Amino acid sequence: MRMRCLVLGGSRGIGAALVRRLRLDNHKVFFSYNQSEEAARALEKETGACAEYCDASDSGSVRRFYAAAKSALAGIDAAAAVAGAAHFGLLQDVTDETWRRVLAVNLDSAFYLARVCLPDMISEKSGSIVFVSSMWGQVGASCEAVYSAAKAGVIGLTKALAKEVGPSGIRVNCVCPGLIDTGMNAHLESSVISSICEDTPLGRMGTADETAKAIGFLLCEQSSFITGQVLGVNGGLVI
Repeated sequence: MRMRCLVLGGSRGIGAALVRRLRLDNHKVFFSYNQSEEAARALEKETGACAEYCDASDSGSVRRFYAAAKSALAGIDAAAAVAGAAHFGLLQDVTDETWRRVLAVNLDSAFYLARVCLPDMISEKSGSIVFVSSMWGQVGASCEAVYSAAKAGVIGLTKALAKEVGPSGIRVNCVCPGLIDTGMNAHLESSVISSICEDTPLGRMGTADETAKAIGFLLCEQSSFITGQVLGVNGGLVI
């Protein structure tokens, strides 16, 4: 079945890999970018997907993005919230502005996306939504308390929303990546990366495409009896 897919945060990293994966599977894709317009236009040209600006942390921007996607694709069957922002530092040094920004990009964006998608999905009695959390949302990470809190909220949202909209035929799932080789982890020192890889049974970092495959699976009909689940894509790291 060819789906009409919406990707919130699709210009870089895992989001861009998801756009490529969905297009390889012949799905129609509409994705957002924020600060990476050049990368978004290149991906648009490469894949044939459609790109549109969106500030994922802003309710009105997400609403306008959804309206544009719905018009371009003549409806939405599946949606993924992939936008994310990390923060590394001691909690006592976190400003109010940083706290609000990290929660807005990681958690508010998932809420905004689900809220605009649900009326049409409920009307159609079908649909699939996937949120992207993190292994730190499951267990927490030292010096990443704000990011961990935001991603933990995404997990709670997934589980609650799956129960709320399941009777309407809508599935909601969550992917929790481990250490993935993307720009978000570029700030990590090589010693930290090596240490995490040593604790990972598969002994390496994951790739954006491996994560995208998991998201794509949960979006599509192959996972038609799966909802409310939190899937770790972490190389077997015990958490």
